Amino acid sequence: MLSFARSVLSSCRAQTPLRRSQAIAPSNPFLGLNFARFRSQLAPMRIKYIRRHKGVIPVPIGGSIKGTTLAFGEWGIRIKGNGMRLTAKQLLAAEDVLKRKLKAIKGAKVYMRVFPDIPVCVKGNETRMGKGKGTFEYWATRVPTGRVLFELGGVPIRKEVAKDALRQACDKLPTQMEVIDRSSPPRLGNLLIYPETPAAPVDAIQTS
Repeated sequence: MLSFARSVLSSCRAQTPLRRSQAIAPSNPFLGLNFARFRSQLAPMRIKYIRRHKGVIPVPIGGSIKGTTLAFGEWGIRIKGNGMRLTAKQLLAAEDVLKRKLKAIKGAKVYMRVFPDIPVCVKGNETRMGKGKGTFEYWATRVPTGRVLFELGGVPIRKEVAKDALRQACDKLPTQMEVIDRSSPPRLGNLLIYPETPAAPVDAIQTS
């Protein structure tokens, strides 16, 4: 009888709900925030430090044109104005517009070439100096001038439909954008890099 009572007591203890501190503890040891990442959110799966320096917009001073041309689709948009920091909410708004416009085209895909993985911390207005950096506010990414943000592909898309969808997506972004295709030249800051034409041989010039 005593052993049966002990077994019942142990089973009741096993079914006891966890304390509040145990229920909200983060499962990821590298993530210092108590929140869940849902499928519809743009956020990294894990990070090591939630508070990071503000940083600066990258500038291709070495002459690199990487990321300024299309790689997956036939149409796309890239930054024509000043480079800036784009938030995850802005990127999601532009992506939703593109998916809604291309929903009727079977097999059409939207490719996002950037990802918001930089945490932005904000302190309240009229707050005294000191006492830490501030709390986490949102995710963002730094994009320079000329970087491709979105591409449309998967299946052939009419020029009018693609340009109209990309134009509406540009309205959701806080900087000046341009629509490009496969034939568009790469961009280095505010300059367009055209391929050099081979020079004619000297013998051909003399004979002509």
